[in-house]
Amino acid sequence: MVGPVGPTDQQVFRWHPAARLFAADGREQGPDQPFAATLEDRPATAALAACLAGRGRGFRIGGHGPCDVMPGQFETLTGGSLAAPRRILRSQASWCASFTVNAGVFGLGPGCRVAVLGRLSHSLALYGALEGMCLGAEVHMLDGLRPDRQRAALAARAIQVIYATPAQLRLLVQAAGPSCPALRLVLVGGAKLDAALRDGMAAMAAQADVREFYGAAETSFITLTGAADPPDSVGQPYPGVDLSIRDSSGQPLGLGAEGEVWMRSPYLFQDYAGDDRGSARWADGWLCVGEIGVLTAGGLYLKGRAGRMVTIADRNVFPEQIEAFLATLPGVRQVAVVPRADAARGVVLVAVMQGDAAQTDAIMAAARTSLGPLIAPRALIWRLDWPVLPSGKTDLAAILDEMPPWP
Repeated sequence: MVGPVGPTDQQVFRWHPAARLFAADGREQGPDQPFAATLEDRPATAALAACLAGRGRGFRIGGHGPCDVMPGQFETLTGGSLAAPRRILRSQASWCASFTVNAGVFGLGPGCRVAVLGRLSHSLALYGALEGMCLGAEVHMLDGLRPDRQRAALAARAIQVIYATPAQLRLLVQAAGPSCPALRLVLVGGAKLDAALRDGMAAMAAQADVREFYGAAETSFITLTGAADPPDSVGQPYPGVDLSIRDSSGQPLGLGAEGEVWMRSPYLFQDYAGDDRGSARWADGWLCVGEIGVLTAGGLYLKGRAGRMVTIADRNVFPEQIEAFLATLPGVRQVAVVPRADAARGVVLVAVMQGDAAQTDAIMAAARTSLGPLIAPRALIWRLDWPVLPSGKTDLAAILDEMPPWP
């Protein structure tokens, strides 16, 4: 089913006269690329210039298969942490509407220096780059640089605004390098920030306002955090977004009740493209992407994706919440919690980690104490490398494929 059409359908992506575009090596890209409907995401500046040359014609960066989109539309990709990335069909107006909001809320526009860390095949990176170009900013594409060189570029080019995932920020913080005193705004999507990463960002960029937002490729912005929001919430509804928590039959629930998160806004996608029809559901102009949460007067709290939820001892358990706890413990750099079939218990959880394996006993003890013996991971499996997707998210499919057999 095709979603609702927003009120700004005539808005399309255009290269603002004041915008400037720079590659990772510092070379400037001009608006002289020929338009193409399907583009590779590298080199990033050439791809961005080529899609903007269309002045509203349909395009896709990354992905596979034919791109048969109408003028005023485009395709982007989901993050793909649970499955292969899906193709998303959107109106260009659905993003232009939030460009206008962010210009006012964050002061984005001519003279602002913006950096994007990820590949343009990831919707967050594509969004940040297009927003900057459409609003007249100076946009720096830093994809392809090592984290220490990204950090050095942020400092040397006096970057003021970055779009990034927590995984990308973690690599910046862990990399040796200069501080970034010019950085004033960090827009973070894709996952929750933990306290240690927040502290690391404060040390690297003391003046930066770190603003988390909750969203998805299908929805764009849903909520946005502010200084008054509790650290475990994902903030208040983004301007123009209506939220509703509903039970499994679609009936609305009251404040404080746990259920599926439904939203309505001018920023929603239109449909899936390609053969994979996706899992998002429409109902009378409202959309659900399968997230479970609780809405309170103080904001939205997420439990996790319904697709990752497991039942242990008649209790619904969300691996994302366990990952968030484990990420706060000493010695943990990366973590993914996955279910394994168990003959005695039905299902148990196992934590796959990157970091200091010498902390295994302390981590297991802390997990049992805080989470309880039924919910705490039954084992820790340590990895030297960490598989990630172009979006910067953990590649859960690769984690599962490469795990040793469970006893």
